[in-house]
Amino acid sequence: MFQNKNFCFSFCFLIISTLGFAQVNEYVLQFKTPLQLHRFLKYSNKSIPLISAHRGGPTTGFPENSTATFANAIRYNPTIVETDIALSKDSVLVMMHDNKLDRTTTGTGKIEKYTYKELQQFFLKDNEGNQTPYKIETLDQVLQWGKGKVIYNLDVKKGVPMKMIVDAVRRNKAEAYSVIITYNATQAAEVAQLAPDLMISVSARGKEDVERMENLGVKVDKMIAFVGTAEPKAEVYQYLNGRGIACILGTMGNIDKSAAANGDALYYKLIENGATILSSDRPVQAGKQATKFTNDKKLKSRHIKIIKR
Repeated sequence: MFQNKNFCFSFCFLIISTLGFAQVNEYVLQFKTPLQLHRFLKYSNKSIPLISAHRGGPTTGFPENSTATFANAIRYNPTIVETDIALSKDSVLVMMHDNKLDRTTTGTGKIEKYTYKELQQFFLKDNEGNQTPYKIETLDQVLQWGKGKVIYNLDVKKGVPMKMIVDAVRRNKAEAYSVIITYNATQAAEVAQLAPDLMISVSARGKEDVERMENLGVKVDKMIAFVGTAEPKAEVYQYLNGRGIACILGTMGNIDKSAAANGDALYYKLIENGATILSSDRPVQAGKQATKFTNDKKLKSRHIKIIKR
């Protein structure tokens, strides 16, 4: 009996030790200069498909817009992190999608009613409403974390001045891994004027949209195009990709639901049809299909690396 107990203890210790020292891969995106990022994101028939983790890729235990969640996302595939920026009462840029705290934190009320220090009394909640140990972070903290790990797609919430975002990117020397999301030609022109070296995500579904922005001073080589949350016609991809503009298709919502119901191979088909980036609420599943496409086409990039932890 005593020998059996010793055997059990040794066996359990071996399992725990093995699990404790199991290696974890991190799939990282690394760029030294903004020019490297521009060249990487410019569309070509050698472009590697990527997944943009919508709101950072929240899942059970990992809340949206948190670096803990971003770290979890890059365990599965190289990731563009789409993340949301709001403004506190004392003008601190903080990571938050909603204008109210209720859904995503243990707090209540509008975020603009709280100073950053006051916001630190609350904890973030995951999508199931469970409290996590994570706090609301600042854009500075997020940009510092992301260097050498991800590309950020920065979604600027209503009322947040674009100049504050550009200043934060400059302050943290994050130009080589940051893209700023805009929703119309006027916003795109503002960012292009403030920071002509930064990549801009523009809303564009064809020649007319692109030429409108060009006329306002937005350079094509700084554009990636969000084409909507429904697959566009083939000619949209033909025009945009033909101009070297990579396309982001938003699969969050109906397309993600369709893939969950009918099979994840749908993501592969969407990439094959012309989408370079899929913005998804299912980044792990979509990422597997992006990786399959990359392997099938034998695509490579020196900017994508696997780090073992």
